[in-house]
Amino acid sequence: MAKTTVKAPFGQSDISIETGELAKQAGGAVLVTMGDTVVLVTAVGGKSPRPGVDFLPLTCEYIEKQYAAGKIPGGYFKRESRPGPWEILNARLMDRPMRPLFPKTWRCEIQLIATVLSFDRQNDAAICAVVGASAATVISDVPFAGPVGACRVCLINGKYVINPTFAEQEGAKLNLVVAATADAVTMVEGEGAEASETEMVDAIVAAHEAIKPIIKLQETLRAKVGKEKRTVEEPVVDADLFHKVVDLALDPVADALAITAKKARSKAVSEANARVLATLVDGDAALADRTAEIYDYLHRVQRDIVRTQVVEEGVRIDGRRPADIRPIMCKLDVLPRTHGSALFQRGETQALGTVTLGTRRDEQRIDNLFGDRFEPFMLHYNFPPFCTGEAKMLRGTSRREIGHGNLAYRGIAATLPSHEDFAYTIRVVGEVLESNGSSSMATVCAGSMALMAAGVPVKRPVAGIAMGLIQEDGKTAVLSDILGDEDHLGDMDFKVVGTREGITALQMDIKIKGLSRKILVQALEQARRGRLHILEEMAKAIESPREDLSGHAPRIVSMYVKPDRIRDIIGPGGKTIRGITEQTGCVIDVDDTGKVTIASPDDVAAQKARAIIESLTEEPEVGRIYHGTVRKILDFGAFVEILPGTDGLVHISELADHRVARVEDVLTEGDEVAVKCIGVDRQGKIRLSRREALAEQAEE
Repeated sequence: MAKTTVKAPFGQSDISIETGELAKQAGGAVLVTMGDTVVLVTAVGGKSPRPGVDFLPLTCEYIEKQYAAGKIPGGYFKRESRPGPWEILNARLMDRPMRPLFPKTWRCEIQLIATVLSFDRQNDAAICAVVGASAATVISDVPFAGPVGACRVCLINGKYVINPTFAEQEGAKLNLVVAATADAVTMVEGEGAEASETEMVDAIVAAHEAIKPIIKLQETLRAKVGKEKRTVEEPVVDADLFHKVVDLALDPVADALAITAKKARSKAVSEANARVLATLVDGDAALADRTAEIYDYLHRVQRDIVRTQVVEEGVRIDGRRPADIRPIMCKLDVLPRTHGSALFQRGETQALGTVTLGTRRDEQRIDNLFGDRFEPFMLHYNFPPFCTGEAKMLRGTSRREIGHGNLAYRGIAATLPSHEDFAYTIRVVGEVLESNGSSSMATVCAGSMALMAAGVPVKRPVAGIAMGLIQEDGKTAVLSDILGDEDHLGDMDFKVVGTREGITALQMDIKIKGLSRKILVQALEQARRGRLHILEEMAKAIESPREDLSGHAPRIVSMYVKPDRIRDIIGPGGKTIRGITEQTGCVIDVDDTGKVTIASPDDVAAQKARAIIESLTEEPEVGRIYHGTVRKILDFGAFVEILPGTDGLVHISELADHRVARVEDVLTEGDEVAVKCIGVDRQGKIRLSRREALAEQAEE
């Protein structure tokens, strides 16, 4: 196949999608280029259904090759290994808008792989990956209801900028990644500096308009080189059997769904389903081989009951109205030795937040295409199987945990003080202990309270809420603080994090077409009211940071010295700084700018270390009298050490108020002598006077 390329302007740059030259054995392969950022994306569909699965077997991978930025991987193994958190987050950006567009009944493996081959540190490879995932699938033989496009939109100086460079993104009031089809937005992911709901809506609309030409670009490519799509086997509904299931299940399943407690409701629904199945099999033994089909019909019944009850009666599974928030309980200082801890419970969702404060040595080192950097704030989200009453193997941090933790991280990070104002490394851990919807948002609430309990001077408390949506028969219901079942059976999962002033993080996944601006505005406004209610409940436990840090947290003292005095603190081979550490027990860090950070649980020890460093780096002050030591005598004068490692010259004419014939007549090496600093020249040479010091002391 000959190489085919399509191009179009795309925000701050142009985008080109090329196919036909690389990876030709894949079902679909495209090379997406923006500036000098180049990403190869392939789509491959399995030839036969995966046995024993009742879900769409889709996997998305995003792989950064270090050579793309002219780097050799760090560490002992000089090759790329398992994906880092940022790669997993970008893989999720590919997965979330693509997954709803595949046939629900498709059971063949689908694998999408984005490989970053070149990175210019200007154009976002993640945007190339999402566009490429769609384009590669569009031209493949895998059935797909796309194309889908994506872009980044930032609010910079009052203007919405599409695909700004990474440098331009710094300081943006709002930063979103938006994915959409030609008809509807399907995914939103991003953050804000307390942005308003109106600013969020306008940004999403602006992004959708920018994406539409990229959709047309993919349609042009499909028209030129697209393969014939494989046939999708539509599910066959046995009308007679379906109606039997409905007749038997409608009342008992509705009664079971009316139980408000999650575990009791789940048990009652399972028992009702089991009775329906047993009744059907008793009437016709041949139906024993059609259990999966019957359970699919039972799931439809459950879905229809829940959705109809919400849109028709305004009543949810647990009896709440659409805008109601579940009961909230907040508790502080639940752990005795952590630097900060808080428990947040909302309905049947419970999160324990802990805060640990550390020094610069505790910062996380990140090695990616941007180079090495150190991160002073970390948030780790844990979702163990017991929180949903399940028993599963623990196999390390899941992609879901990384994704939900990143949302909570962005929501809280916007409220933290700058590292210059609060020189601690901060680690927040969210332990989900119970879950029935919105566990990541509960983590935000618990984490915010734990930070205030630890004495971290956050700008404002922050809270999160998960919203849902149900559209049925032309009617729409927006749900606040959704349950797990409402997330599963609904049409939208919409998480909003923010303070009383505005939004700090946003994540939205939409399963339907044609979400209007009106509904989006309603959902954001309802989320704002719910967020304010949650913040009020949190304020009953704590509403501002404590004035003092935990007694178990290290005390950090920061000071600055001239960069050329750093060597005086370090000493030969690090001898001096090791001596200060041994003498005081403090952890001392010095950076290239001259910033010195002293950390110790004992404030007295920290101040002692500071005094030692000040004495080592003190600059001579003109007009001040020092008591120094004579280090060397020459014919024309003597060198006197007035500060550690700092000598000045007392000229022979400044030794006394009378003429001195020989320096040795007045001074001897090792003498302790009072001298006055009378000048420092441009080269840093210090002039001292014993004569003036004696005269001043005599006057006193």
